[in-house]
Amino acid sequence: MHTGSMGTSVAATVAVAVSVVVVLAGVTHAEIRTTLIVSDARPLILFEQFGFARGGKAALSIRRSAWRLRPGSRLTGVDPTLMGFVLISGAQFPKINNASEYAAADPGGNSGGGGFCVLTSGYAVPMIRLSDVPAGGATSILPIDDPDEYAVVFNNCQEGVEVTMDVRTEMYNVRGGVPDGRRDYLPVGLQPLPTIYTVVSAVYFAFLAVWAWACLRRRATAERIHAVMGALLLFKALKMACAAEDTWYVERTGTPHGWDVAFYVFGFFKGVLLFTVIVLIGTGWSFLKPYLQEREKNVLMIVIPLQVIENLVLVVIGETGPTGRDWVVWNQLFLLVDVVCCCAVFFPIIWSIRALRDASKTDGKAARYLHRLTLFKRFYIVVVGYLYFTRIIVSAFLALLSYRYQWGVNVAVEAASFAFYLFAFYNFHPVEKNPYLYVGDDEEEPAGGQLEMDDRAC
Repeated sequence: MHTGSMGTSVAATVAVAVSVVVVLAGVTHAEIRTTLIVSDARPLILFEQFGFARGGKAALSIRRSAWRLRPGSRLTGVDPTLMGFVLISGAQFPKINNASEYAAADPGGNSGGGGFCVLTSGYAVPMIRLSDVPAGGATSILPIDDPDEYAVVFNNCQEGVEVTMDVRTEMYNVRGGVPDGRRDYLPVGLQPLPTIYTVVSAVYFAFLAVWAWACLRRRATAERIHAVMGALLLFKALKMACAAEDTWYVERTGTPHGWDVAFYVFGFFKGVLLFTVIVLIGTGWSFLKPYLQEREKNVLMIVIPLQVIENLVLVVIGETGPTGRDWVVWNQLFLLVDVVCCCAVFFPIIWSIRALRDASKTDGKAARYLHRLTLFKRFYIVVVGYLYFTRIIVSAFLALLSYRYQWGVNVAVEAASFAFYLFAFYNFHPVEKNPYLYVGDDEEEPAGGQLEMDDRAC
């Protein structure tokens, strides 16, 4: 029943599962899920990943199951004892990967020509096999005595066998570790999230109030870009409020009660507005000029649709979970679109820096361009640092962080976001002698020398 190619397939699937878990931790939370699998022949299907404390429980129910041989299969029959669910701790994934690669490299070794099967390997805790599921369905509940991060995985050790089943997963910790304690459906590493998101939401609502007050106080110098920036703060605050409610309900009931929908909606508007604000500030719109050039409009026409696609993909990733056949592809598409958006927003800033440099050589007002050029350079560096940190550094941080402290990644992302917002809003707030627009006559001569030095350095 086991083939040599199965080992390679299992090794590849486990490697993808480990990398996917890292992405999953950043966009969704474990909860009660009902999943329908239809005619699926994958050797491994990752259902859920959860950080357990001592006394937690993993419950799995199979309401119905069926299987059949795929047309063209070399098998003569199906053995349901070689298909089932296992619980794998994080510490066992490297061992499983090594064993499967060894079996693929030495198909004539220990198992008499057989491949590697997680279900029978001893590296995983069996939950239930399809051979043990009666017509009315079956439920398996495993108590967790060894705290760790576990994954619920379906393993099909027969190549060419398609499985159809209706599965419900329910993973939770128990407060106090006592059998009758309150259930907590958030993983150990995400339990502080409701409080963190509530605090972040309150901070942004306060930020919005201060921004509205500053715009009203200086309404004579307020520009259209300031209204767009205010809208960004509003949707950021609403998104974090929905995230707090989402995680609070998931923690207590295992389901978000519709708050995930509101989270996706406000997150969509926040994402579109964030990149729009970066592009508009980078072009100097409403500060330097009341219009956008054709190439700057083209950047917006690229970034905004890409943000729409990115947020739709994010919904698919969050709602389908890792059981979907194309879930890894959706993750790769999400990362690709995000990278393209991040790269696109740099162009208007670079164009503005070049335009200011060229203008400084033909216009006698050197200090005016020096102030603007310095501000654009700072803005460019901050945007690069913010996007690099929240996209790359955070992913590496999550991969290295213990499952107990995954909330630290969320804190790092929100701290970086708040620092970026503070920089952008402080430097581009409505003010009467804005460094973009006003320069005193006594600054012209030293500014001209500074521009010459900058040109030589470049």
